[in-house]
Amino acid sequence: MIARIKCQIDICQVSRQTRRFSYFKKIEGHIIAITKMEAPQSCDTFVVLPPLTKYGVVFGKNSDRPQGEIQEVVYFPATQRDGKIKCTYIEIDSEGPSQAVILSKPGWMWGAEMGANESSVVIGNEAIWTRDTNKEFDPVVKRLLGMDLVRLGLEYGKTAEDACNVIVKLLEKYGQGGPCSQNDPNFGYHNSFLIADPTCAWVLETIGKHWVAKKITEGYYNISNSLSITTDFDKHSEGLLEYAKEKCLWDSEGKFDFAAAFCAGSKIGCERYDAGKELLADLTAPKCFNERAMFGLLRDGKSGICRTVSEAFPTQGSQVSTLVAQGPSIHWFTATPDPSHSVYKPFAFTPNVKVSVHTKCPENEPGAKHRLYELHEKATSDAKKSGQVLPLLCSMEKQCVQELNDLVEEIKQNPDKLSELDDLFKDAVETEVKFYR
Repeated sequence: MIARIKCQIDICQVSRQTRRFSYFKKIEGHIIAITKMEAPQSCDTFVVLPPLTKYGVVFGKNSDRPQGEIQEVVYFPATQRDGKIKCTYIEIDSEGPSQAVILSKPGWMWGAEMGANESSVVIGNEAIWTRDTNKEFDPVVKRLLGMDLVRLGLEYGKTAEDACNVIVKLLEKYGQGGPCSQNDPNFGYHNSFLIADPTCAWVLETIGKHWVAKKITEGYYNISNSLSITTDFDKHSEGLLEYAKEKCLWDSEGKFDFAAAFCAGSKIGCERYDAGKELLADLTAPKCFNERAMFGLLRDGKSGICRTVSEAFPTQGSQVSTLVAQGPSIHWFTATPDPSHSVYKPFAFTPNVKVSVHTKCPENEPGAKHRLYELHEKATSDAKKSGQVLPLLCSMEKQCVQELNDLVEEIKQNPDKLSELDDLFKDAVETEVKFYR
């Protein structure tokens, strides 16, 4: 079926954005802000809900990671898990049986930048830089990475709220922190999360072991590399307000503002956050937002949301998901850098799902290039070949969107047809591989 895969690509011209920035490094036992050129920009995540969508809830994320880092797309089946779980840096107690998940993740780490589970829950995380980085909140001490929490939330959360509760439970128990780069042991940060299912979304923002969470039931929301939740949150960690007063971050006058209290002065990512909100406002105005609209948003280079491989922090992978309560949810992954020069390939959870080996890093060399990455890199570096192959792949992506939407409607009426999606992602990847050859 996926030989029919297709989509419309906007080949965007991405301007190189150079700006001053601060991030935290540990020097002689102290956490200090380092200012230099080229910000460590780290992702944008979006969600659009009814009544602004054509159908379902539409989620999207660009994962912007250090240049040269390889992102793989891998599937893990449901397991009966006992004992300890070895995450990227630490071991934690098992939370019981895990769900099947599809993850887009840096090849060297256990956790994931983004992904989905068999219950139609999706999660993406963002790096945030906060004012409170001392002692147990030190972001470079090895604990649970934000990416570990993404994977754990997907493995154990059966709804968006359930996944949010899983993350905060583990955050409070184990803390967060550790090097977030394979090559820089002093590069760390705190995290925010956007978690969605077919009925709602939750925004979760954290500083150390403290957090606030906000429920979204309609409209749209986006997060970037700065805190977005101010005074309007639905849940928070125990003792948060007292902690803010103790640290002299809130004077207890007026309503407590989480972002004002804890956001670092550098406001990294605010330009992209504002640009993303403006794009969402424009794209959702017709009230028929769908996966192709999210593809276009994530391919927007002018805003800095999409970044080329020449950037210090390029977009290394991208995900779009359409979440529906009835019928299968469809999850689209690039598994290659720069979505403006990549195609989205669809995945659906089925009892007999198959995935491709071409999007997985070599077992004996985690973090090395997988086959699709190698072929995509060669094709996009050759202007002539890129000009020949990309239009064909774009056309495939466009057609696939429509055919899948039609098939999903058929599956709603006849669930036996779900087996037609068993090879969906595998066929899409292998079709792309053949084009590159």
